[in-house]
Amino acid sequence: MEPKEEFRRVEEMNLTPVTEIDIRGLAEIYDDFDVYLSVYLPTASKDDEAKNRAFVDGRKRAIEAALPQEQKESFRETMAIVDDHLFEKPIPGERGWIVFASAPATLLAVYRVGIEPARAMVLDTSPFLLPLAKLRDDYSDYGVLLLDSKEARLFCVRSDVPVEMSHLSTDLMNKHKKGGWSQMRFNRLRKGAIKSFLSEVVEDVQDSCSRYKTRGIVVAGPGDAKHQLVEMLPAEMGKRVLAVVDLPIDAPEKEIVEVGDEIVLADERARSTERAEELRAEILKGGLAVLGVEATKEALGAGRASVLVLLKDASIPGWICERCQIIEARKRPPDTCPTCGGPTSPVDVVEELYELAERTGAEVEFVEEDTCLASSEGVGALLRY
Repeated sequence: MEPKEEFRRVEEMNLTPVTEIDIRGLAEIYDDFDVYLSVYLPTASKDDEAKNRAFVDGRKRAIEAALPQEQKESFRETMAIVDDHLFEKPIPGERGWIVFASAPATLLAVYRVGIEPARAMVLDTSPFLLPLAKLRDDYSDYGVLLLDSKEARLFCVRSDVPVEMSHLSTDLMNKHKKGGWSQMRFNRLRKGAIKSFLSEVVEDVQDSCSRYKTRGIVVAGPGDAKHQLVEMLPAEMGKRVLAVVDLPIDAPEKEIVEVGDEIVLADERARSTERAEELRAEILKGGLAVLGVEATKEALGAGRASVLVLLKDASIPGWICERCQIIEARKRPPDTCPTCGGPTSPVDVVEELYELAERTGAEVEFVEEDTCLASSEGVGALLRY
């Protein structure tokens, strides 16, 4: 399938959250031949440019040597497009580059990201998306609300980059003057002012979270105001609170991200464990789940899989027919597809299953470790029916 028009030429000069990259649209792109180049490079340290240049040069030579003569020229044309962009000066906050390119398909998508990818450079019949998928799994968007009784700061953390969405404050009566109101009345009025301020904060949080698809929100700050606010949240919004923690109201952004990342990572691991347990329970009772490459591939192809569950480090060699998309695991590619006679390519079957899940609308869950999955090639699926 040809790339959509919006992928024809994308050159990001600003940081792009990995959650904004249209991974489903990229998963729908493929060709009969190896024409799509995918490059992942870290740019966080001063040493990275020299290491990246050496890595790209080495991979360029290896790829060109492995290509048949008729495909060498198109690869050189693609590299000529990419070379103009790979080593530009980093922008503030940048920690990596993700590039998808193809001269024959007139595709160039360049993304500068605020997280550090592992180096990879792959030429294939489709964009290589598994590293991007794992980054999205590790760095989902979340909110942090930092507040006390008179000030509130709402951040959206996207790919480890915090963006302050709003900053609210209120003037409170802090001292009771002699001869004025009674102490009881003063305290009552002050509590009312705090409650009114927190109600305003609740409305702001609801509005912001409805506009941004965040994983959840961390409520932080000194004192008791954060607990009072959580009690005021509507039930549905309350379910999205990931944790309530102590932080100073003037905490630097670096500390906010560190605390938030730790909480979100723990939440992600807990959810992954729940998915793996759900898969195991369904298998034990003969329910709506399958294990192993063949059964999972069949379920995805038929549109029956609701969740593809993968061990994060799973990798399975195999081949794919670029015409009819048949996938075979743990076998060397034949010269031509035995089903349709089309061209074949060696692949990582896990990457192909991931792309198939994206095309068929299945959710994907990466699991750090699980004995049930490990005994079944690191692959399984929960089924719709």
